[in-house]
Amino acid sequence: MKRKFLSVILATAMIATMLTGCSSKESTSETNNTGSSTSTDTTADTSTDTSTDAAKTGLIYLVSKGFQHQYWQAVYQGAQKAADEVGCELKMEGPATESDIADQVQMLNNAVNQAPIAIGLAALDTEACLDGIKAAQSTKIPIIGFDSGVANAPEGAVYANASTDNYQAGILAATETFKLIQGKLAKGVKIGVLSQDATAESIISRGQGFIDEMKKEIEAAGFTVSVEGHAKFENVADGADITIQVAVPASVTMELSTIDAQNMLNDSAFICIYGSNQHSAEALVIADENLNKLGPDGVVGVGFDAGVVIKGAVASKKLAGAVTQDPMNIGYMTVKLAFDAANGKTVESVDTGCQWYTSENMKDDNIAPNLYD
Repeated sequence: MKRKFLSVILATAMIATMLTGCSSKESTSETNNTGSSTSTDTTADTSTDTSTDAAKTGLIYLVSKGFQHQYWQAVYQGAQKAADEVGCELKMEGPATESDIADQVQMLNNAVNQAPIAIGLAALDTEACLDGIKAAQSTKIPIIGFDSGVANAPEGAVYANASTDNYQAGILAATETFKLIQGKLAKGVKIGVLSQDATAESIISRGQGFIDEMKKEIEAAGFTVSVEGHAKFENVADGADITIQVAVPASVTMELSTIDAQNMLNDSAFICIYGSNQHSAEALVIADENLNKLGPDGVVGVGFDAGVVIKGAVASKKLAGAVTQDPMNIGYMTVKLAFDAANGKTVESVDTGCQWYTSENMKDDNIAPNLYD
């Protein structure tokens, strides 16, 4: 009897020990899983040392629409600042002119072949870039659009954009311009829009924003409006009181854009001319060098972007004002978004902002830093 009782006690003790062991193992497993999950979440939420170290030797490759404008040099400065901060190598290149689409396509293909951790792209022509975009997508290289972005890109290829809201920037230009010309409105007058091209999203949006807002303001003042000159922007109204005339050169050259500006300046019906980017605004200033028709008492000239020529024209009041982007911030945010996307973070598009500047406010602390040379 004693032996049976002792056997029961020993069996009970063994079962208790086994149960305790199982419970201990399950508890350890749960603790380890929780710890792993917390570590992963922390990496996803913040730029930890681990994620930064993993990307330090990585390459971020920016393919811009050009390198000929000072604007792109300012973008590069901002991009390099961000690359230094996150510890990545940076390469940035663009074609000689913004009509060299084939050259940009080759640059994009070269970028993909170098297997960077991310690519920044300001596409001259999305359709022409499709093979490179799809190649990046198939190899899981995130693309960040910047400046004009990558209009109509394949779904999922572009993770986010760092750019000015160009349509809103065009509206800002029109709103400020209308204040300057409303007293000159009359039947038969014309308003000029110089557009570098009709393919890049940024150029189209700045022109369309200006046209739509100007048309709205003029119609509110009691006049009818016809938009003419290029099929991309046309909204023709026969017998309209006022014409908004859009000029787009056959190719992106300063010579052709200057001729477009001269033709407008030599037509006495024009009361205002808007150059929708640095190239077009500079063409307007150059066209007026011997004509001297721009100014407070003549044709109201309005520009976009900055640079030495435009800043000088605004300071001298040859141009009444201009809209400036923040090119350094565009470059800076492009690299920041690229770095985050490459490290698995969710990224969202960023509006990098714009401002209206004149001879009166161009030295203000909140504007001067955006007026690059």
